[in-house]
Amino acid sequence: MQALQFSDNIPRYVLSKVVGRGYRKVFWSDLACLQLRDVPPPRLPTPEWVRVKTRYGGICGSDLGTILLHTSTATTPFVSFPFTLGHENVGTIEEIGSAVEGFAVGQRVVVDPVLGCEVRGFRDLCPACARGDRNLCLRFREGTIAPGMLTGFCRDTGGSWSPNFVAHRSQLVPVPDSVSDENALMAEPFAGALHAVLRNRPEDDQTVLILGAGVLGLCTIAAIRAIGSRARIIVAARHPLQREMAARYGADVILRETRGVDLYRAVARETGGDVHKPVIGKHVVRGGADLVFDCVGSDETLDDGLRLTGPGGRLVLVGLAAVPSGVDWSTIWMKEITVRGTYCYAIEEINGERISTMALTVRLMAEGKLDLAPLVTHRFRLEDYREALDTVTRKGRSGVIKAVFAFD
Repeated sequence: MQALQFSDNIPRYVLSKVVGRGYRKVFWSDLACLQLRDVPPPRLPTPEWVRVKTRYGGICGSDLGTILLHTSTATTPFVSFPFTLGHENVGTIEEIGSAVEGFAVGQRVVVDPVLGCEVRGFRDLCPACARGDRNLCLRFREGTIAPGMLTGFCRDTGGSWSPNFVAHRSQLVPVPDSVSDENALMAEPFAGALHAVLRNRPEDDQTVLILGAGVLGLCTIAAIRAIGSRARIIVAARHPLQREMAARYGADVILRETRGVDLYRAVARETGGDVHKPVIGKHVVRGGADLVFDCVGSDETLDDGLRLTGPGGRLVLVGLAAVPSGVDWSTIWMKEITVRGTYCYAIEEINGERISTMALTVRLMAEGKLDLAPLVTHRFRLEDYREALDTVTRKGRSGVIKAVFAFD
């Protein structure tokens, strides 16, 4: 079968890194670490695993970060090469291991990508997995499969950028008939946003600022409303379709300003603050939002997020921050700001119930409380991956929000 794989070829890495400064398409050229290859389907590691036939494989910002070589090399001890990309997924079970019960061939599922202790065959869970924080597992390098924190970054599991991949029974979340493939595909990105919101709940009387109105930003808006928060939501959205979707999912104030002093003045106006020019350097904001979700993770948004968080407020890093430069950290102590990271999804506590973020997401979809299908704007065949990647890196021209690889 064909699969889009990423390798740790150092000459390709160095060449792409240098040429990519002026020519982005090199990252999906014949010279890149990303290659479309003919590979054997991954085997079932143990009888507790199933094979999933891919219907949709989503293109995520973290996938792009990997392809564009923006991701920190600090993650490399916890992946195994070559890996088939794709952790956003929806598909049907086409093969079941002998130790799997409660599932059937042909059943539609989404796969929770986290490869924690249970997935790796451990019965004695590490402290993080035991408390439900499987996303913080201490054994991402151990067990019955190769290193990898997520499906799509482990050579033994495959990923959804191929016709099929394998998953442990504990990763499977059934998809009810009432939930469309497009909506189900969005379960993974929404679960990431929902985890960030549940671990940093906005109070009804607070003001929330969301930086970035791509998939993560829009899902964060939807997650805040899905948990019943009536917090005032301000979002900075660059493109017309993003602004339309931000309003649809519950934003109160949608700013066209997305960077620099114009953004600072707009947020200050909405939060009762003001903007000041130092002797040298960028403007500073007195005041700001109670809670800021950085859903981009760039150098610029991290620096802006710190400046736009109000005194005693919190900045939550939802987007992948990688190795930032040019960030002024002085605001953290000047305003006593808390900066908190959030990674993937886990076991959540909500209304006295413990439930995985992915399962909670699919439940919300099944109950008709969450329809993210409109965010799936572009579909591509796997062999057209170069067109797909060119499209998703040119959002202004293409109007893309979520692009997927579609399989029959």
